[in-house]
Amino acid sequence: MSTKLFDLTGKIALVTGAVQGLGMAMAKGLGNAGATIVVNNHSEDSLGPAVKEYKDAGLNAHGYVFDVTDTDAVEAGIKKIEAEVGPIDILVNNAGIIKRTPIIEMETVDFEEVVKVDLVGPFIVSKFVAKSMIKRGGGKIINICSMMSELGRDSVSAYAAAKGGLKMLTKSMATEWARYNIQTNGIGPGYFATSQTAPIRVDGHPFNEFIIGRTPAGRWGNPDDLQGTAIFLASQASDFVNGHVVYVDGGILATIGKPSNEK
Repeated sequence: MSTKLFDLTGKIALVTGAVQGLGMAMAKGLGNAGATIVVNNHSEDSLGPAVKEYKDAGLNAHGYVFDVTDTDAVEAGIKKIEAEVGPIDILVNNAGIIKRTPIIEMETVDFEEVVKVDLVGPFIVSKFVAKSMIKRGGGKIINICSMMSELGRDSVSAYAAAKGGLKMLTKSMATEWARYNIQTNGIGPGYFATSQTAPIRVDGHPFNEFIIGRTPAGRWGNPDDLQGTAIFLASQASDFVNGHVVYVDGGILATIGKPSNEK
């Protein structure tokens, strides 16, 4: 019975922007739990190789090109997916960008771009997927939030604003759609070992030492550490869980950190 609670066999999961990194790790987790994986990207260049990687791993995967910030493209893309692959049971709003620029130096257009991709994008995609879920009597929506949904940090104002907004959008979606048996929740990753963080994850690098020292678990996250949470929130096991953000961060948000004189 406990195994069945987490079984995604027969489910179709759309994971936006899952062509690499944490999104791909979560999508692979859903696929290994039995789901058919659908990934999208705004261009074909990285989509083809990503779908091949999924298939090489033995997963049933499909790829579609559309921009999550383009309302018409999203509507057409969702209709095409549901016509060609099947109804979307699980949506993971993973697509996102970040621009590291101090507020006083940041151009308005750059701030708006980050908010559009990281906050407006999930709104658009969820709206069209939820319409179909409501008609069918249920579904799962998972918004990929961040520790920046709770904390500020130098030079990531647009990202933090968008992810803070995504946390509240998650709660609003849960408020409006729980009555239709749609569970909407979020995942907030901490600091993870990815190709992007590889240059700073070396002994002696100040930020590497900061993260290891600041994290109660004493390490960077492994992308696979996100899979269990994604499977839980996508499965029957979370059928009465609504409007929460699960922070997979090794405990960073649980503490203000160790004093400098503490080993």
